[in-house]
Amino acid sequence: MNRPPPPATHAPALSALQTALSALERRYQRLYEAIPGMIHSIDRDGRIVYVSDLWLATLGYDKADVIDRLWVDFLTPASRAYALETVLPELLRTGHCEAVEYQALHRDGSVVDIMLSSIFEYDAAGLPLLSLTVSEDVTVRKRVQSELAEQYERLRVTLHSIGDGVIATDAQGRVEYLNAVAERLTGWSVSAAHGLPSEQVFRIVHEDHDRPCQDPVAVCLAQHRPAAVTENAILISRSGVRYSVEDRAAPIQDALGQTVGAVLVFRDVSEQRRLNQEMQYRATHDMLTGLYNREEFERRLQHALIQAQTATSAEKYQAVLMYIDLDQFKLVNDAGGHAAGDQLLKQVVGIVNRFVDGHATFARLGGDEFGMLLEHCSLERGREQAQAICDAIDIFRFQYGHHYLRVGASIGLVSVDKHWPTTMNLLRAADSACYAAKEAGRNRVHTYFADDRVIELHHADMQWVRRLERALDDGHFALYWQQIQSLDHESPGIQGEILLRLIDDDGKLILPGAFLPAAERFFMASRVDRWVLRTMFDWMARHRAEIGHIDTLSINLSGLSIGDREFHRYVYDLIETTDFDRHKLCFEVTETAAITNLNDAVVFLESMREFGVRFSLDDFGSGVSSFGYLKNLDVDFLKIDGQFIVDLSHDLIDQATVRCIHEVARITGKKTIAEFVESEAAEALLREIGINYTQGFLRHRPAPLDEILATRSPHYDSQISDISV
Repeated sequence: MNRPPPPATHAPALSALQTALSALERRYQRLYEAIPGMIHSIDRDGRIVYVSDLWLATLGYDKADVIDRLWVDFLTPASRAYALETVLPELLRTGHCEAVEYQALHRDGSVVDIMLSSIFEYDAAGLPLLSLTVSEDVTVRKRVQSELAEQYERLRVTLHSIGDGVIATDAQGRVEYLNAVAERLTGWSVSAAHGLPSEQVFRIVHEDHDRPCQDPVAVCLAQHRPAAVTENAILISRSGVRYSVEDRAAPIQDALGQTVGAVLVFRDVSEQRRLNQEMQYRATHDMLTGLYNREEFERRLQHALIQAQTATSAEKYQAVLMYIDLDQFKLVNDAGGHAAGDQLLKQVVGIVNRFVDGHATFARLGGDEFGMLLEHCSLERGREQAQAICDAIDIFRFQYGHHYLRVGASIGLVSVDKHWPTTMNLLRAADSACYAAKEAGRNRVHTYFADDRVIELHHADMQWVRRLERALDDGHFALYWQQIQSLDHESPGIQGEILLRLIDDDGKLILPGAFLPAAERFFMASRVDRWVLRTMFDWMARHRAEIGHIDTLSINLSGLSIGDREFHRYVYDLIETTDFDRHKLCFEVTETAAITNLNDAVVFLESMREFGVRFSLDDFGSGVSSFGYLKNLDVDFLKIDGQFIVDLSHDLIDQATVRCIHEVARITGKKTIAEFVESEAAEALLREIGINYTQGFLRHRPAPLDEILATRSPHYDSQISDISV
């Protein structure tokens, strides 16, 4: 049934109403489009009906491009599927949605992250009519969030990967975070530690006295600045395990400079601290005995000397320096080797330690030498303690296998007072006093005093030692020779003994009697022998073509060299590598040295025989068992001790002794040499007895070595003449 048209009388009013509605709609649309936000509206079919200018500008479209287009056409495939399958059905059902995140497509193809909320208007029938959707461009926010999330993850991974422990707290010092290392060292998990005070989780004490250390987090939060490293801290974990740690705490501040928390970084330095302590221990202690070493002892002695030098008369400082040297250490070392020697040193240290109190510093100065510094001790009290140590070592017996060996100790004692300028002077004085104790018979205490004759002699020896050191370094020696004359006219060439002279600073020559005793006492004789052999072998190699007239050159070797297997190897190698006529070489060894080191002497003699080297037994007859050892020593010459030659012409006992030595030499196939021949009468008597050679000032005074090149033997010259004829 058709409805009649409205009465003509209502037409003007209706037209006016329509005009007003159109104007209102245009005004609404202008407001909609101009609103400063991303707004759009869709109908029940999902097509865009209205859109704001900011929406268009954000996505880069014109209005004509989007009106009546499906809203989902402007979304990425993933967002489109999410919208069609989830969001739009829920929106149409409930009439609203909030904070939905989509990715929209910009006209240029780029992706714009948006977040929207929407409501739907319904008609009278309850059907969806029109939506109002407000969107926000969150591209920048999403990028920042993504970057922050990435940074956070990187930071989290980094904190879990680094070797340091990290604890983060809030402004009140309550734990918010621990990395994996912090969990392991503290024994607390993140969940268990969360919200606890930092000092409960990070519990540190001082390693020297176990008293609690100041909480570094509390310090930095209170002072609003980084807290300094806690020195010598020990972290005690939840289970009681102790770790040496180094820590540092710093406040966390916001953009306004307000402290919002703290971060504590710490590391386990247990191994590093152990190594440092071990290095410090090794730097100050002797590894064999556990005593202080020489460097630490000298440092403490220096401190004591400064106290003595600066002390006033009212506060007189008393201290005593003790220098201890074992008397029979070398015998133990030779008998049992270094292992036995080391064991002896440890046992002796155990004995001496019984006399060490809190005011004493006991140190091993080197080898079998020890030092003890007794502070706040008088010289008399120090002497009593030194004697007690001496007595205790004297009754000690060192067991080696089935044998018990006796050792003793010689001790030098010096008062530490202001008269000593340096610790070096103090140590030299103590060493000299110890030397005096040895010279007096060993196993005793000797107290230093300035006018001590024995100590003065020791100082003189030390002067010679220093001069010998310089001479060896700079070659300040000279070689001389003295001819050995043949009495039986059988020797065709020159024979001579090589003599050593020390060149003084002013160029004067010093005879060996002045410096060789010191070289022997201070074990430098082998070094001197090496210099002589090296120099002499080089000389013989250089003048090989000029020494055809020389039959024998005798070189003296010390007892220390004969008993030193290393010296044997040195000579063997030197002879092998130097080109000279070895048959002209003869080594002179004193009878005392040969007897003292009999086995070593035999070994050395046999090794040199390979090269044709001959041997002479010097000072023969001076020992009580001279003849008995001839069976074991295959030497070529017996050099009769000069004590039997000096008064030979009028001493019947000396004459009988010389005849006896010559007869034994003849029977054993050895030649005899008489030294210190200074008179015609002595020479005539020696010729009558049958002695083969003489040596002394009567026929030749020592001369520089090179002069032997121009010296000719009459027997040699006559032989050359016979050959020429």
